[in-house]
Amino acid sequence: MHRATKIVATIGPASSTQDILLQMIQAGADVVRLNFSHGTADDHRQRAEFVREAARQAGREVGIMADLQGPKIRVGKFENGKTTLIAGNTFILDAECELGNDDRVGLDYKDLPRDLKPGDTLLLNDGLIVLNVSRVIGTEIHTVVKIGGDLSNNKGINRQGGGLTAPALTAKDMEDIRTAMSLGADYVAVSFPKNATDMEMARQLANIAGAPYGIKPKMIAKIERAEAIPALQGILEASDGIMVARGDLAVEVGNAAVPALQKRMIKMARDANKFVITATQMMESMIHAPVPTRAEVSDVANAVLDGTDAVMLSAESAAGKYPVQTIETMAAICVEAEKSEHVELDKDFLDRTFTRIDQSIAMGALFTAYHLGAKAIVALTESGSTALWMSRHWTHVPIFALTPRTGSERAMAIYRNVTSLHLDTSSDRDIALAQALEVVVGKGYAARGDMVVLTVGEPMGQAGGTNTLKIVRVGEPV
Repeated sequence: MHRATKIVATIGPASSTQDILLQMIQAGADVVRLNFSHGTADDHRQRAEFVREAARQAGREVGIMADLQGPKIRVGKFENGKTTLIAGNTFILDAECELGNDDRVGLDYKDLPRDLKPGDTLLLNDGLIVLNVSRVIGTEIHTVVKIGGDLSNNKGINRQGGGLTAPALTAKDMEDIRTAMSLGADYVAVSFPKNATDMEMARQLANIAGAPYGIKPKMIAKIERAEAIPALQGILEASDGIMVARGDLAVEVGNAAVPALQKRMIKMARDANKFVITATQMMESMIHAPVPTRAEVSDVANAVLDGTDAVMLSAESAAGKYPVQTIETMAAICVEAEKSEHVELDKDFLDRTFTRIDQSIAMGALFTAYHLGAKAIVALTESGSTALWMSRHWTHVPIFALTPRTGSERAMAIYRNVTSLHLDTSSDRDIALAQALEVVVGKGYAARGDMVVLTVGEPMGQAGGTNTLKIVRVGEPV
């Protein structure tokens, strides 16, 4: 069964062997995420090599995403590994403390005291512990525990409502960008960007680091700061895609605000011709259990119905007991949800103006394929832009993007309803179209007698040059 929604799977200790990676790709993983918050450069390089080899064995290209750690603000370490905070007691966060105890703990972000004032609320360990700031004295943040619990080494800190000044790109991130480009990452995900400038800087660094390898990665903004919400339009314009990073975002804006924000972000991304990933705790219970909860099934299905390009697994595939089974389950949920999706193509095109020829051809192909009941849309593309534009609208007609560029093939792995395939295109248009049909038929995506809509650009081999739409029946002359 054709699945339109893509699956991003994080790899870690539970999924770092070539055998497991092959099974994950065969189960439906379209993009593999390397989490740079954990592991060394050599770990990531080894895993990237395993991904490429597993993809080769599976017979399809898979994208690699390098997810930067960003300025995750954390407490330091404790003498005994942890302490227990009790509601009503006082506790100090001290930027100069070396080893924490029951009274205080250090900070990895030394400027945190400057960002806070009495009355602020701090949320630790993903919001499980809540501290109210009573006063700030030099390097010390004095707090009263509102909600207590066990606090262990290196747990995260958020300020309710956002407003921390830590820059989006740390020195570690800059080094990790260089590592990511050296191992051939197709996407770079930037953690905690506050505005378009953060994304523009990250892109510049990635393009410079990728130049020796001929790589210009797709840039993904992870929306997880409260400040990013009002700046979302600018961030979208400076990015290729966004991630609805519901963990830290929920801590900053409150759990109740996230579902509506998710819907809004997905719509904004699609309207801006950007791709969007929905992430965090989608199948959390499958870290330990072989089946998801009903609520998790609904969560994944609703993200699909919202129009997300991809759904993402984190610890479920990186450290869980059932990485392959989780992907299989998620893929099945996506397919079922897609069956019920309502097509509003005609409404989508009302009051829209297309100023580019290639974009107009892409929209014409969608419209024609939907109304003629075509079996498939086949787009010959260099950069993948034609396929991206088509994928912003839902028609139930699968899109096959054929390209001679391996980089474009991997980049399109995350686009909704797009299957990217390799084709060494001929410089002769008719020969290229015939070859494209052969590939699609050969892989079983269309059969004799099926109607197919083709798009291509002349002269061949020119990015952004799509200017021709053709309707054919398989088996008849092109």
